[in-house]
Amino acid sequence: MTEITRVPIQPVAKGSLAKLWIGVILAVLVGAGLAWAAVPRGVDVETEVAGTGPTARLGDVVFMKYKGKLAADGKVFDESRPIPLPVEGVFPEGTPFPVEDGATIPGFFEGLQQMQKGGKYRLFIPADKAYGAQPPAGAPIPPNADLEFEIEVVDIMSKATFDRNLAILQEAMQRQMGSAPGAPGAPGAPQGAPQNAQGQ
Repeated sequence: MTEITRVPIQPVAKGSLAKLWIGVILAVLVGAGLAWAAVPRGVDVETEVAGTGPTARLGDVVFMKYKGKLAADGKVFDESRPIPLPVEGVFPEGTPFPVEDGATIPGFFEGLQQMQKGGKYRLFIPADKAYGAQPPAGAPIPPNADLEFEIEVVDIMSKATFDRNLAILQEAMQRQMGSAPGAPGAPGAPQGAPQNAQGQ
């Protein structure tokens, strides 16, 4: 008959059980951290000053002042500049951006829909929702760059109002050009005045 040798189980030393549990918890946290780091980051809108007006919706036109930077080093690659608008009562100050799919990069499109009139925001856009591996030729944006924007929403206008106001502005400009002194057909311009021939 075979004899089985018994191996006595040693009692767990004091404090070893706590160390074992701490080790298990740390392993779980490290695993969760690695899993979180592997998840692609999404668009993040941080409110610096809360807006008080309406939130931008699909089809609206957002007038804003903005500055675009590379998230890695803060280098500015684009910023709004004064344009021939505003026209008092027709268009507000700021650069107009349509809230339409395909009109801007996907992350900007998503971010705009979370902003209110009068608010100031910091918008983070991961590379996969910006220009990805192929930024526009000649752009100061490297491939796979995360982007960050500082945005002040000056106003939000419906597309119908924007189009109507644009037509009013164009009509006013045409009238102004047509009534400029010396313009053919303008008051005070000689009838039948010759047009400048090419080369003169």
